[in-house]
Amino acid sequence: MSSLEEIQSRKEEEKVENDSCFTPLDQPTKKAKKLHCCGKCNKTFALPSNLRRHQRVHTGKKPFPCDQCGKHFTESGNLKKHLRTHTGEKPFACDQCGKRFTESGNLKKHLRTHTGEKPFPCDQCEKCFTESGNLKQHQRIHTGEKPFACDKCGKRFFRSERLKQHQWTHTGEKLFSCGQCGKRFTESGNVKKHQQIHTGENSFPCDRCEKSYSFSGNLKRHKQIHTKEKP
Repeated sequence: MSSLEEIQSRKEEEKVENDSCFTPLDQPTKKAKKLHCCGKCNKTFALPSNLRRHQRVHTGKKPFPCDQCGKHFTESGNLKKHLRTHTGEKPFACDQCGKRFTESGNLKKHLRTHTGEKPFPCDQCEKCFTESGNLKQHQRIHTGEKPFACDKCGKRFFRSERLKQHQWTHTGEKLFSCGQCGKRFTESGNVKKHQQIHTGENSFPCDRCEKSYSFSGNLKRHKQIHTKEKP
């Protein structure tokens, strides 16, 4: 039996499954809707099938397996989305540029690159974001939260990507290379700084004279001439 056939079979089983796992809150009337309550967290649902689906959060039950890789899912819809990673199917197309996506949610996010819509504002400052995840990361600047810790030295970071880059300093891994000379670096930002040697770009001008520098550190040292600070 294929995964899609199994999904349909599971759905039919759910329709006839015994409803003993839900608890009605009130006696149903012609006008009142019957609510079904989760015995674990008291969350209520209008349909018993929705309650059963929710209860898998507590039980950990994942009755929908992928016949390609064996991964299991709590809902048939999630299995259907996952199967596209094997088939390569991308049914959701952008009507602006033609780019295709496996999920409608990813298409919706992509469309904001065309419209410029940023529906997620920060309540601490005026900055807005296209995705809720980016807003969440930004808010850590205000709260000071650094949830990602290095298991080698304990240093903490706002973003998981920064932690990953930091961990390369322990392993010595240098994944980023200069396209001009081949020199390798642990962080992409360091490659960008290094490439200014080849381009001659001076991105750090002195506001006291006409000199400019490739690196902020060199500019800082130069400014000591104007302030008469000792290095």
